Amino acid sequence: MAKAKKKAAKKSAGKDPLIVASKVKAYIKSKGLMTSSDSLGALNAKVCALIDEAGKRTKLNRRSTVKPQDL
Repeated sequence: MAKAKKKAAKKSAGKDPLIVASKVKAYIKSKGLMTSSDSLGALNAKVCALIDEAGKRTKLNRRSTVKPQDL
């Protein structure tokens, strides 16, 4: 059943995973918290959106390199 939830989370993001799930889970656990099954998909979607926006700003500035100020 856990595998089905993981697949659903990946599909909901609509993109390949960009985050390392084990690292994210370990970080959340270090804060004394637990990770829900669908939170990794949501986090991946946010990371993809952040990169997409940074790419737009990069192109608007006539560059091909994403820089920290684009994020």
